[in-house]
Amino acid sequence: MSSDLVLVLTTVPDRPADGAAAHETLARVLVEETLAACVNVLPPMQSVYRWKGAVERESERQLVIKTTADRVPALQARLAQLHPYELPEFLVVSIAGGSEAYLGWMRTASGG
Repeated sequence: MSSDLVLVLTTVPDRPADGAAAHETLARVLVEETLAACVNVLPPMQSVYRWKGAVERESERQLVIKTTADRVPALQARLAQLHPYELPEFLVVSIAGGSEAYLGWMRTASGG
């Protein structure tokens, strides 16, 4: 059973204004602090969205964060501290199943 495991999705700028690699920093901190077992950083993509009444287009990276459901509140709080966006994407997707060996690793690596 894997109802205790989730994927969390967020996006970050591909090239932050301060030159720091937000995707690398976030991924490393979340794993080091055992808020996530793994963070996949996807290649740059173009996002088109409405923000404050205007249609915007930005180069971003999608982060796929693998963790346990009980870590989600702490993960959300930490992302709020570290994330460069005023309103970061934060979507939680339940995992319905998978390889028991991999799911067990996710639990252990997430601090569970």
